[in-house]
Amino acid sequence: MKGATKAYIAMSVAMTTVGSSIVVGKWVTQVFPVFLASLLRFGLASMLLILILILKEGLPKLGKREFLLLLIQALTGVFLFNICLLFGLKRTPAIESGIITSTTPMAISLLSWFFFKEKMSLRSWIGVVMAVVGVATIQWLDTTSVSVEGRGLVWIGYALLCSAVISEALFTLIGKSLSGKLSPLAITTYVTTWGFSLFLPMGIYQAASYDFGRPSFTDWLCIVYLAVVVTVIGFVLWYYGISVVSTATSASFTGMIAVSSLLLSNILLHEPMGWNHLGGMGIVIAAIFFTAQSEKYSKQPITQEYDKWTI
Repeated sequence: MKGATKAYIAMSVAMTTVGSSIVVGKWVTQVFPVFLASLLRFGLASMLLILILILKEGLPKLGKREFLLLLIQALTGVFLFNICLLFGLKRTPAIESGIITSTTPMAISLLSWFFFKEKMSLRSWIGVVMAVVGVATIQWLDTTSVSVEGRGLVWIGYALLCSAVISEALFTLIGKSLSGKLSPLAITTYVTTWGFSLFLPMGIYQAASYDFGRPSFTDWLCIVYLAVVVTVIGFVLWYYGISVVSTATSASFTGMIAVSSLLLSNILLHEPMGWNHLGGMGIVIAAIFFTAQSEKYSKQPITQEYDKWTI
């Protein structure tokens, strides 16, 4: 029970930092081009993680399977997720985008069942559905008007958001499959470093024409926050959490992204909060408690199931 409680706390903090990155990202992308901002964020995070990993554990040797899975994870959860989410939200109306992105917990559970044949109890499925409903309640009923770019090609936005959801699901599932082989710190280091390399070409291109005298001290602090708190601390805590709990529980915890981003948007950006937001947050929190109550705390059965995914 003690180990599971630590995992719950770790995942709550991790998903809260991810939610905060949405708020901070709104600020950062007004000053930095998207690829340059990502390059700076993951570049700084990579340097810190490599240093910490060398000092604490040393660089682990990677087999072919681990190398490919880490590369796929960086491509999906770091590179494609950020790009697809950002450009998808710009091209999709608020209600439709909320519907699609709210399906992340369900996508994680379904892909886990499809690829790993992981068995989930009825209680776990109910918890996952509750998390989806909670996030959907927050976003579906949001009456805030937003501008949509490229309205005539809105289907592209749908496709991008669906890709973001699948990328986030794979990010979690691949991390779970690696948790028995590598430490959370090692997984975070490799995924972040390779994510940085994927942003490198376009990031350098945007940096060549960017005025680096434009950002203020606060703007640079935001980049540091995204690198240190969201990427270094958040990723390590998330990988630790998913190595302990079941897929259903980790899927439900992704609902905390919507909760934390909403609360921080209200507190820091003074964006309005309605009864649908409060109700949705309550459902998400209830879903987490619901799935946590049926959690089996032994890691070994989970690891054995995920070892079936071989390359």
